Amino acid sequence: MKCLSHVLTTFNPMLRSFLIAACVALCAAVVCVPAVAAPEDSMLANIKDAKARLDRTESKISKERVALANELRALEQQVMKLRNETTVARRKMDERTLSLSQLENRLSSWSEQQEFQQNLLSRFLLQTGVDSLSLSEMSLSDKVQKVGEKAKEFANQQTPNFSAGKVVLANGEVTQAKVLTLGPVTWYLAQAQNVAGTAERKQDLFTSTSTFSDTDTESLASLASSGNGSIKIDPTLGRATTREQASEGVIEHVVKGGVWVIPIVLFALLATLIALFKVIQLWRLPKVKQVASGKALVNMVGSSGVGFFDGMQRELYDITKRASTPTERDDELFSALQQDKIKLEKYNGTIAVTAAVAPLLGLLGTVSGMIETFRMMTAFGSSDPEVISGGIAKALVTTELGLVVAIPALILNAVLSRKARHYYEELESFALVLSNDEPDVAEKSDQKSDGQKQASAS
Repeated sequence: MKCLSHVLTTFNPMLRSFLIAACVALCAAVVCVPAVAAPEDSMLANIKDAKARLDRTESKISKERVALANELRALEQQVMKLRNETTVARRKMDERTLSLSQLENRLSSWSEQQEFQQNLLSRFLLQTGVDSLSLSEMSLSDKVQKVGEKAKEFANQQTPNFSAGKVVLANGEVTQAKVLTLGPVTWYLAQAQNVAGTAERKQDLFTSTSTFSDTDTESLASLASSGNGSIKIDPTLGRATTREQASEGVIEHVVKGGVWVIPIVLFALLATLIALFKVIQLWRLPKVKQVASGKALVNMVGSSGVGFFDGMQRELYDITKRASTPTERDDELFSALQQDKIKLEKYNGTIAVTAAVAPLLGLLGTVSGMIETFRMMTAFGSSDPEVISGGIAKALVTTELGLVVAIPALILNAVLSRKARHYYEELESFALVLSNDEPDVAEKSDQKSDGQKQASAS
């Protein structure tokens, strides 16, 4: 029984229940069997029978396990196959979406190219004289056809020939003339008036833009009659002539500023005269001799004599000689220094005032000119931009002139003031040496100078 229970515990529950049932049946059979059979033989037979059934059951379970494993493997392979098919389908969908976006980008690029080409065609037709209203009513095919006609016309112009046409001369007279067109340049020759020049086409008429001299007119007439000759070409298409006509001199440019130019010019002339006077005055001043102390002054004056100092420095030295007391000397030195300072800085304020007032006068002239320009715009409208730009340009002349006057005046005032201040500081240093508390420096220097003169005389 212990062996049987050990066998039962070693098997799984299903086998255990099966064995329990087999044991119960075996016990019933043992009870019902006659006593002739031996108990050990019947028990062994039952055990063998149970073991056989157990082997059959294990074999059946192993076969079912193999079948289930094969089925599971097949299902896994099917899942992998479906997953790969899903990946392929998703990739194809992405490729379709990507190709669609590429097609959209390409279509957008083609649309931009078409719009750019249409703009080029429209601009070319406008430059060749086609009306903007007519151009807006043209289709793309009409524009292409019109461009083809213009191309043929330009091709014919590559072999230039004179043709008859009407030209509006500079004096307003309309006359018949021979016209030669080569690219964007057109020449005309009015033999009746003996006038030639360049022209610009406006609808059915040619308008004269410039007139040739007699020599150039004869050359163009020779080219028209014999086919040989030289002609004058303006590569700027009249812009150089227009710029030359618009150029102006300095006086004309200044006069454009109006009445406010007058005070600016007057201030400029006044500042210039004062600056010249101050430059001559300051640069003609004698150099101040540097004196470190009273002893050095005695030695310098004693060796060189009274004429050692010049100008304002000599006046300060003479004051020291004349003064009877130190207080009187210091008062006279201070008074002399103040007078020298006034003389050195005289008229510098006028240059500073010019530097400050000139830009304000220029700004005032600009504001007045702008007011006048806006008044003209109110009266006659703003359809012509040349009138507006011309008025603004005239208004800005005064600001330009004010700055031209103020900047040099400011620089001159700074330079002249610095020169005067430096010269005054040197005089002030010399006066401090003269007004020290040592014995009378002037008397010592005079005594030494007289002694040297007597020694040289003897």
